[in-house]
Amino acid sequence: MTRILIAEDEQRIATFVDKGLKGNGFSTAIVGDGDAALEFALTGGFDLIVLDIGLPGRDGFSVLRALREAHVGTPVIVLTARDSVRDTVAGLEGGADDWMTKPFRFEELLARVRLRLRTGDRSPEVTVLKAGDLALDLRTRRAQVGALTIDLTAREFVLLELFLRHPGQVLTRGQILSHVWGYDFDPGSNVVDVYVRALRKKLGDRRIETVRGMGYRLP
Repeated sequence: MTRILIAEDEQRIATFVDKGLKGNGFSTAIVGDGDAALEFALTGGFDLIVLDIGLPGRDGFSVLRALREAHVGTPVIVLTARDSVRDTVAGLEGGADDWMTKPFRFEELLARVRLRLRTGDRSPEVTVLKAGDLALDLRTRRAQVGALTIDLTAREFVLLELFLRHPGQVLTRGQILSHVWGYDFDPGSNVVDVYVRALRKKLGDRRIETVRGMGYRLP
C-alpha cells in the first residue's frame, strides 16, 4: 500500500488530509513538527510527503533542504499559507515537486498526489471511470449515459468522480462536503443535497441512491 507522510501542525488540516487520503486507499502517518518530519522522511518508508512550510521548530524549507541534501528523492507536495511568487519559487527551487496554497480543496490535493505518484512509478493513467452504462471522462470532464453525452459543472464533475471512485459505498454528507468543498465547509449546509439533485436530473433519478440517515450511494 502506498504510504504518505503528512507533516502539518494544524490539527484540523492534518485530520482533513488524513481522512481524505485514507478514504482513497492510502496509508498515512501524521507528524506535527519539523524535526519529526525530517526523522520520519529520512527512513525512506514513504512514497510521498505532504509538507507544511510553517512547521514549529525546523520549518518546511529546512526539512526540504535537508532531505534533498541527503539525496532523498521522495516526492514532496508543499502546503503553505504563503502565496507570494517569491515563496513559491523558493520552495520549487529548494526541491519541492508541487506547491499548494491554503485554503485548498481536497480533490485538488488528491489529483496532485496521484500525479506525483504516477510520475514516479510510471503506472498507466486512468482516464475514464465507469459504472454500468455510466462513464466519466477525466480529460474532457464530461459524463456519458449510454450514447448520451452530458456536460457537468466543476462541482458536479468532482461529486460524480467521488461516487464513481467508491461504487456501492455509502458516502456521508460530511465525507462529501470535505472532499468536494474542502476543510472550510459549513457542516449545516444543504449544498450536498442540492448537487445530488442536480446530478440526478442530468443522469437519471435512480443513478444515486439515498440511504436514509446515512448519506448517498452509487449502486
